[in-house]
Amino acid sequence: MLNTKKPLQPVVWVLALCAIVFSPAQAALPSATSDGQALPSLAPMLEETSPAVVNIAIETRIRTARNPLMEDPFFRRFFNIPEHQQRERRAASAGSGVIVDAEAGYVLTNAHVVKNADSIEVTLTDGRELSAELVGTDEEVDLAVLKLESANDLTQIAIADSTGLRVGDFVVAIGNPFGLGQTVTSGIVSALGRTGLGIEGYESFIQTDASINPGNSGGALVNLRGELVGINTAIIAPAGGNVGIGFAIPTEMAENVMHQLIEHGEVRRGVLGVTVQDLTAELAEAFGVDRQRGVVITQVLEDGAAEKAGIKSGDVVIAVDGRPVKRAADLRNKVGMAPVGEKVTLTVLRDSRKREMTAVISESSQQASSGESVSKYLQGASLRDLRKGELQHADSGVLVDDVKQGSPAWRAGLRRGDVIINANRQDVVNTAELRNAISDKDGTLLLRVNRNGGVFFVVIR
Repeated sequence: MLNTKKPLQPVVWVLALCAIVFSPAQAALPSATSDGQALPSLAPMLEETSPAVVNIAIETRIRTARNPLMEDPFFRRFFNIPEHQQRERRAASAGSGVIVDAEAGYVLTNAHVVKNADSIEVTLTDGRELSAELVGTDEEVDLAVLKLESANDLTQIAIADSTGLRVGDFVVAIGNPFGLGQTVTSGIVSALGRTGLGIEGYESFIQTDASINPGNSGGALVNLRGELVGINTAIIAPAGGNVGIGFAIPTEMAENVMHQLIEHGEVRRGVLGVTVQDLTAELAEAFGVDRQRGVVITQVLEDGAAEKAGIKSGDVVIAVDGRPVKRAADLRNKVGMAPVGEKVTLTVLRDSRKREMTAVISESSQQASSGESVSKYLQGASLRDLRKGELQHADSGVLVDDVKQGSPAWRAGLRRGDVIINANRQDVVNTAELRNAISDKDGTLLLRVNRNGGVFFVVIR
């Protein structure tokens, strides 16, 4: 929301001054002054790049709460109030986007920028306002693709390979902070491959100290050649403002998601069929591995891609397609971003010997399975893995997607929306782990269930 109070003006000037003071003089392009002296400037690069960065405005209809009396049919009939009368209010918000295909009119932005949008308007740097339709979103990575309607004479951005970035490289963030209009800030790459922040389902962020503020979401992070290296997404702001810690989705991930959204309208997640954990010094010693970075395969799921490739429990994955794997998130990102059917080569250590194995990524299924396949006491329940961000009160577990009234699962007390987080004293995060925790389909069950944030035990026999 735009704040037009005068106290904002000094802040704007301070940010502008910082951008000048900290601009990388030795790498910037020259600009001639009136006396002929050359000064470093990013202006020539920005003149080429900025037209590819757009402002995005969305409008959403939000239902407002009604007086409880309005829910009373006798009250409505007495005062002749229509049965289906609803009150709505409109809410507007702003963000940024990047034109990635001028001919087709495709714009890449964050999924949260266009979430629940009823209408989307895109403003170009030349002042044109264009309507856009949503092509598809991927909330796991927080990306969305829009298509501009009746778009001509657009400028698209060149996309660079983000894997070539190094800590210390200069970068520039372009976006629409606080709805002020297009704004440019500069900085460096502070870190690469940031994970474990809990912001998205798949994380491998570029961290930068280039100022990123609300409204910058979906904007461009570019190198000094004006090439896109990341999509600005999030900030850490404990004091309520920018503290020089911003995050961008690298183009390595963004391009993959973008192509799938354009082709299919959705992202078809790939799976390897394993559970993993980070390699520690103790595990390295136990497995006889002369290294402390890698991923240990703790379980290989039956009939999965990994099993077919010959991967076994206890293998230590150290690289995928020749690129080092240092932690579990690296492997998860690589597999999750790989298109279904793609072949990946895993370099593993087994018995202190290096081996290379090729696995064909299989499609991740979110279809519900029968509870009876897990236990006879769960007959009548449909179970599936809980998707990240699906429920506010639970991050992982096995979701009871549906329960038939009068079935064994119903009589046991399970209800639709329950999340099973523990079975027979073993924590479970998906249906595969639930099956492993219940070795006897006819045996007594001890389930720990999360229902609307309240956790309780259920004994079923």
